[in-house]
Amino acid sequence: MSKKYADVAQFLVIYIKEAHPAEDWPMRVNKRLKYIKDPTSELERFQVATTCVSDLNISIPCLIDDMGNGTAAAYKGHPDRLYVVGKDGKIAFHGGPGPMGFKPAVMEKALRFELIKIGAIELDDATD
Repeated sequence: MSKKYADVAQFLVIYIKEAHPAEDWPMRVNKRLKYIKDPTSELERFQVATTCVSDLNISIPCLIDDMGNGTAAAYKGHPDRLYVVGKDGKIAFHGGPGPMGFKPAVMEKALRFELIKIGAIELDDATD
């Protein structure tokens, strides 16, 4: 989806508080990833996020939440969520908690609606 709409929308990953820290709820979701300790500093969070992006081959730009978890709190992002934020800065789509709440097709419909609304794509472009 990020490649499909790259010319008309910005996609970001925001790395927030570790969902499955080794100390509390260890979970190896990928054989390539090691158990991750919950970062206690911005540098550690940066290092964990960098490793995650690299090991999972994430091509979308990644931002990192502050150690006070301000973004996670504001967007109820823990453990993870999908959002569409309109050009007006208002939330156009707020997905359910992941991974079960991930509904990329529903998110794409909301994204298409926002893009049509601002004239970035035509209605015919939104039906492919």
